[in-house]
Amino acid sequence: MSTEQSVAKTQLTVRNIGGIDSTSVAFTPGVTILAGENATNRTSLLQATMAVLGSDNVSVKGDADTATIELELDGETYTRTLHRNGATIATEGEPYLDDSTLADLFAFLLESNESRRAVATGGDLRDLIMRPVDTDEIQAEIDRLLDERAEIDRELDELDELKDRRPELESRRTELKAEIEDTKAELAEKESELETRDANIEQTREEKAELEDRLAALRSKRSTLEEIRYELETERESLESTRAQKRELDREFEELPETPVGDIDELEAQIDRLRGQKQALESEINEIQSVIRFNQEMLEGEDAALLDVLDDTDDNDVTQELLPDETVTCWTCGSEVPHEQIETTVTRLRELSQDKLSTITELDTELDELTAEIDSLRQQQRRREQLERRRSELESELERGTETIERLTDRRSSLQDEIESLETEIESLEDDSYQEILDIHKAANQLEYELGRVEGELDDVEAELTTLEERLETERELKSRRADLSEELEDLRTRIDRIEREAIDEFNEHMESVLDILGYRNLERIWLERVEREVREGRRKVEKTVFELHIVRKTDSGATYEDTIDHLSESEREVTGLVFALAGYLVHEVYETVPFMLLDSLEAIDSERIAALIDYLAGFSEYLVVALLPEDAAALSDEYPRITEI
Repeated sequence: MSTEQSVAKTQLTVRNIGGIDSTSVAFTPGVTILAGENATNRTSLLQATMAVLGSDNVSVKGDADTATIELELDGETYTRTLHRNGATIATEGEPYLDDSTLADLFAFLLESNESRRAVATGGDLRDLIMRPVDTDEIQAEIDRLLDERAEIDRELDELDELKDRRPELESRRTELKAEIEDTKAELAEKESELETRDANIEQTREEKAELEDRLAALRSKRSTLEEIRYELETERESLESTRAQKRELDREFEELPETPVGDIDELEAQIDRLRGQKQALESEINEIQSVIRFNQEMLEGEDAALLDVLDDTDDNDVTQELLPDETVTCWTCGSEVPHEQIETTVTRLRELSQDKLSTITELDTELDELTAEIDSLRQQQRRREQLERRRSELESELERGTETIERLTDRRSSLQDEIESLETEIESLEDDSYQEILDIHKAANQLEYELGRVEGELDDVEAELTTLEERLETERELKSRRADLSEELEDLRTRIDRIEREAIDEFNEHMESVLDILGYRNLERIWLERVEREVREGRRKVEKTVFELHIVRKTDSGATYEDTIDHLSESEREVTGLVFALAGYLVHEVYETVPFMLLDSLEAIDSERIAALIDYLAGFSEYLVVALLPEDAAALSDEYPRITEI
């Protein structure tokens, strides 16, 4: 390797990438020109740079199973190792970028670059422009806010129901207070009557005390029995609710398809296989393009040295005189072949290249579909696991509830037996003279029980009213939060539209700037328009936003008219694709996160325009590395260092 500058801050070491066995290259900040003829490993060096920065669009040398790249940049060392694994390439190491999506789209502008290809093949330009924008995160935030607003709506509905219940509770509180006063008055009458009767009945203190103890025990047990009945009712309601939840989960679990791990593994294997096919196709495209460029140069008679070697016939040879003027020396065998025959071959090669590019686009679509399918299967898997955990929890709750009901039922039965026993004992203590006072005692006992029950219900009502008032106090805060959520949702819903419109405006502005620099007289303007179009997705038709590319031409007389990409020549399509990709580089400010910009396959642009374009881009990228033919490199400033041997 030879360079015009020996001082370098960045070192790239490569082994077994593309056509490179081993090399080490030094870069200085600014523009670096890879000057040389075709098939001199310039593209391989660019691929190596892409790989160590984080891209997977790289090929391992045909006769090697392992490739390595190392980049020393700003005091840090970044590495990438590639291992051939059948038709796929496995990678490891620590590249510069964790995610190379943005760089692959708009910084690594080789001939197979997706943004450059999309223009020529009619690809989805909106997807390319918006792919670096995390619209999924915005949608996830919208979903989260919708869930929060729905929860607030449920709480507000509950508060409305509580408002309706408040008059009922207040009325019930008044009734209970009145009932308590009446019960207390009636109990006081019974106690007064007992005192009067006690004075008139002769009975021993021991008998009286024993009877009162039995009556007190009877009151206590009846109160406990009522509590147990209430607990049983509550537990049964809770148990039925749990059973209903479990039945619902069981139905969902049965309806949810089971996702064998092997299905996901098989899909991942398909993805690896398709990625391998894509890499192989990209490698083939690079080789085809090299052959096309070489044959084009032969047709134009640019490689004089090779022609001199092939043309070893005598100038006066009679057969030479008989050959038609429109012939070309074949670079493989040295014989003369018609000019049109080579042109036909080149045309077929171009068609083959376009076919392979279309196949890559189809592979990209299939890869996206497979990735989406894997995500769906994994989501199903996670949901099944959640359902299994929740079903297990509900089964435990059912078991605990059943045990509690059995325990309470046993306790209730035992209390009923104890109450019957007490009543029998109390009856045994009765005599004819004490029958009336015993009846009064029983009545007072029942009144005391009723009084305790009513007072307990009043406590519950007042507690519910207190809770209701506390919850109603949150209504204003909930409504305020709901209004804020609605504003945030409106902003998020319009943010994607706003981002798309701003991106379109910036793209059009930068494409105009780049086109002005290139100075094509017959290409007046290239611009994007954001439109809504009805497209078919499966069996449904849906409205979808698309970015349409418009091309405005200008005639020699100054008149303008709109044209389509299909009517452009190959070189014009190449230029249009390059303008689109460069605009993406500037719009997304790729230079802020990716230190390198790589340019290759600029043969469709003449030397002067290449020089103007590179001078313009030099102000953005820290390292701008451009692969050029020697005659194109000669048009650039001598201040730019050259790498001529790799």
